[in-house]
Amino acid sequence: MTEIEMTTGSVTSADGTTIGYWKTGRGPAVVLLHGSMESARSHTLLARALADDFTVYLPDRRGRGLSGPHRPDHGIRTEVEDLAAVVEAAGAHLVFGVSAGGLVTLEAARQIPAIQKVAVYEPALLTDGTRHTSWLSRFDEELARGDVAAAMITSMFGLDLAPPIFKVFPRRLLAALTTMLMNKEDRAAAPDAITMRKLAPTIHYEGVILAELADSVDAFRDLRAEVLLMGGSKGLAFLEPARDALAARLPHSRRVEFPGFDHGASSDPSNTNQDGKPENVERIAGEIRTFFASVRVRP
Repeated sequence: MTEIEMTTGSVTSADGTTIGYWKTGRGPAVVLLHGSMESARSHTLLARALADDFTVYLPDRRGRGLSGPHRPDHGIRTEVEDLAAVVEAAGAHLVFGVSAGGLVTLEAARQIPAIQKVAVYEPALLTDGTRHTSWLSRFDEELARGDVAAAMITSMFGLDLAPPIFKVFPRRLLAALTTMLMNKEDRAAAPDAITMRKLAPTIHYEGVILAELADSVDAFRDLRAEVLLMGGSKGLAFLEPARDALAARLPHSRRVEFPGFDHGASSDPSNTNQDGKPENVERIAGEIRTFFASVRVRP
């Protein structure tokens, strides 16, 4: 992977909020949109793997790093407007998104004609919306009373992210362990580091957009952009039906499933992605590079 220098920049979204980004590389512009409990820097390895062939933009979604805060009316419209501002400034026709960022990428491709090709890794499109969004009210209550660890446990169980072994432990014990982990990270973190504690409030807004677009697979039948649908055999099982449905409905799509890859395979190793592997990032980058290799700009 190349060690090309990364610089920063920013754009202004439709509602006046600043959306900051990191930038590296040379060539046609590609925007990489991160997922939940992540920031722009969560895909540094992927950016560097693509930087010899593309100018890579890594925006911080709202509430993180270089970008401004969420507003009370935040929803998928706001997410699309934020991405649109970056796409326009970059002159980009190519976008990659993962998880919730993949969901935003797909919806943006429906609305932004400039987006010609999108690659998504396990986009968080729900086919059983009620089951995977009912946790949000309890999460909000716990976060409002300052019980960050309990709120994170609630979202983890609500989104089926918890390993099976966690189901035999009392929630109080899991919350205590989560608090210990966050405290340890806080002590070691630089002042500007984007920690789990800082990211926790953003989970609410992820729940909002997941609920808003749940059970909407048919809406993507009219998507003109070419789509690379990626996932892993050890990824989130409840997201696989949406990939199946999208593959059957999208007019221009290709499907790639990576044996042994989990939901965080495209992201850098971190406290929230402890199974991340640089070699997995490189394989995903290879698929993206091939898919994005040629794009003919529509008028």
